[in-house]
Amino acid sequence: MSGGNTTGEGIDRLLGEKAQQVNGILERILASESRMDSGIREAVTYVLRAPGKRVRSALVLWSCEVVSGRANRNAEIAAAAIEMVHTYSLVHDDLPAMDDDYVRRGQPTCHKAFDEATAILTGDALLTLAFEILSKEIDTPEMGLRLVCQLAEDAGPAGMIAGQMADLRAENGVCNKGLLEYIHTNKTAKMFRCAAAMGAICGGARKDEFDSLCEYGLKIGLGFQIADDILDVSASSQQLGKTAGKDLRAAKCTYPAVAGVARSKELERELAEEAVEALEVFGERADILRQLARALLERTK
Repeated sequence: MSGGNTTGEGIDRLLGEKAQQVNGILERILASESRMDSGIREAVTYVLRAPGKRVRSALVLWSCEVVSGRANRNAEIAAAAIEMVHTYSLVHDDLPAMDDDYVRRGQPTCHKAFDEATAILTGDALLTLAFEILSKEIDTPEMGLRLVCQLAEDAGPAGMIAGQMADLRAENGVCNKGLLEYIHTNKTAKMFRCAAAMGAICGGARKDEFDSLCEYGLKIGLGFQIADDILDVSASSQQLGKTAGKDLRAAKCTYPAVAGVARSKELERELAEEAVEALEVFGERADILRQLARALLERTK
């Protein structure tokens, strides 16, 4: 694990290495799914091979390393599962009934590359496959159950889905700070918390370690979403790999809309420092996560 002198460029390199690792795990899982329908396999492969950042997956692996010194096989399976759930959410989010977008991760969205029905089923397949591998591939039933429960809680109707529903209802409506925090905490931050929690579980974390990583994940997840909101109004579609300016055109409830860009950047920095403080229990072992929290402030895509 890298120490405290890791630069932003170094974090990008390490994230790239983790992304390659996760891509390899996903490829192995897809290769082992011999019973998958060929049409679904083509679409699932298409969206999983798109060049994503894999930040959530990397967070699973790094959280396990911080707790136990290495990312074990269980953490690799958990990292693949959370990437599948995240990708499913993007596939469905891009549908005409949701955000109606045509580009994601620098390539045509699933419903544009295939069709709407295929995109819906592709999202369904990714979601269910994530829980299938957690139930089958984790070393012990007890750990598998904990991981399934954690992912279901944070991705489900009281987590990511709740945030997405509130986000849709808030379009062209009254947007205030309380509603904004509810949307972003549920839609984005809880999945970052989930990633940190799953890594902690795989590493055999004590309760205080688990709680610290959950707080860290929630803080960087909220900061990550604020950065997304800022980039939507300041970056180009080419930079983002998705359509820029859509939040503003859809009158979505975002931090720049409520607090302005300058205050949003201040909140982003405050959350990064709060995330860093949450890692005190780990000492120097968590330096890579501290660097990640601060590096996310410099995102350009």
